[in-house]
Amino acid sequence: MTWTAPDVTRTKAPLIADERRMLQGWLDFHRNTLLLKCAGLDATQLKQRPLEPSTLSLLGLVRHLSEVERGWFRFAAAAEDIDYLYCSVDNIDGDFDDIDEADAATDFATYRLEIELADAAVIDMSLEHTFKHPRRPELEYNLRWVYTHLIEEYARHNGHADLLRERIDGATGD
Repeated sequence: MTWTAPDVTRTKAPLIADERRMLQGWLDFHRNTLLLKCAGLDATQLKQRPLEPSTLSLLGLVRHLSEVERGWFRFAAAAEDIDYLYCSVDNIDGDFDDIDEADAATDFATYRLEIELADAAVIDMSLEHTFKHPRRPELEYNLRWVYTHLIEEYARHNGHADLLRERIDGATGD
């Protein structure tokens, strides 16, 4: 039996909410948009890199955004003692590059787990919580910036996902 990316229900971000709920709502919307772009595709399709010379793939985007969630919320903001999942100092693009032997089902489960762990890591933190990223110790960030950055990161990559999906099977949508 071939694994396919599951369907996802995407809820709209709130129109009226306090700042934290608004940021979380938009982040969740974009998280689910990425999954929606992958829904119904099998592992082979998710690994396709149809926009040569780019190495982008839908599976690479899922892996990359797992790294982004982990890196900003857990590694940096919450100062958890963890490593990256797919990347390293010697392999900075492992999330995108090392997909040929990757297991899509495992990577999707990892992505969903990273979202849960990221949300849990910062749920009790104020948006004013400040920290330094271990890889950029000369700069200080606050949690509000991280939410804004992740919304921007997802929005950009969801645009990539639109193009990838259209090239894979012709599907378009919002």
